[in-house]
Amino acid sequence: MNGNAASLSELATLKELLPANPPQVVICPPAPLLFRATEAARGTGILIGAQDCHMQHNGAFTGDISSELIADTGATYVIVGHSERREGHEERDRDVRKKAQSAWESGLTAIICIGETLEDHEADNTLDIIAGQLAGSLPDGANAENTVVAYEPIWAIGTGKIPTLAQIIEVHDFIRAKLVTRYGADVANMIPLLYGGSVKPDNAATIFKAENVDGALVGGASLKAADFAPIITALANS
Repeated sequence: MNGNAASLSELATLKELLPANPPQVVICPPAPLLFRATEAARGTGILIGAQDCHMQHNGAFTGDISSELIADTGATYVIVGHSERREGHEERDRDVRKKAQSAWESGLTAIICIGETLEDHEADNTLDIIAGQLAGSLPDGANAENTVVAYEPIWAIGTGKIPTLAQIIEVHDFIRAKLVTRYGADVANMIPLLYGGSVKPDNAATIFKAENVDGALVGGASLKAADFAPIITALANS
């Protein structure tokens, strides 16, 4: 729940700060700003996504937003299974799976989030948790056109703490291997894997050294173009 209509001017600023050959950039503002954001992003090369969607396409679900409504704004992506939704709204893997399927049916690309708590991390249960979330949250039929997988260790979000590069490499390699087993190498190797959790300009270049880190899911550092652009540039140069 950050930003307002005036904040959309950051899109024009970001366009001017992008490197010559930028990677794909997707901004996911609060739902009331989606239509304005797609208009503001027109001609910039920046795509717009939503932060969540309901698993049903329509119906009596007051206060929710469907994938069909999101697509109708011109947005093309939606985040599902973010840790704040899993924790604050008690969303389960099967809920995330249904939301991802709904997103696909509406022509959206689902950014499916997975990640372990501090308790799981300290108990060395990270890979078990990731395996379970991958199996439960991703529908059959995932591919590079409809799916992005974002690994966000919950204990690193907004804390300034991040896993070591070795830990990030271990988890992302593990995710890739699981995807290969399930979907086959030709499909799985093309599905983008993002790292999320306190990604900032001063650590982005190091994180992007990991072979299976294809980008970043950026929170607070994406609110201002001046903070976000160096992260994008670091990815472009990786």
